[in-house]
Amino acid sequence: MLSFNSGSSISELIDLVRAYAKQETIGELQGTGRWLAWGALGGLSILVGLLFVLIGVLRLLQSTLFNGSSAMSWVPYFIVLTLTVALVVFSQSRIRKPFLHSNRSK
Repeated sequence: MLSFNSGSSISELIDLVRAYAKQETIGELQGTGRWLAWGALGGLSILVGLLFVLIGVLRLLQSTLFNGSSAMSWVPYFIVLTLTVALVVFSQSRIRKPFLHSNRSK
């Protein structure tokens, strides 16, 4: 049985609980923040890279296959838009959501 005879043991208990809470929350939050920052930086890099690739494909199509064809000037834009939609659909299909469809009550 615990007995608290003095005020110092209560203050020691409070200090111990406070130190434990800081250790378990602040360290974990810093790790999570670092993980989110690297993920955001990676996602932004992929976004900028794909943007440059898609603009490059558009300019390639405009300068080679559809050069001088004013009646078909919309086709390169349609091709790049279709490619962009396909990339988005593919990306969405690769995202896994394990907790949304599983039964947690087991």
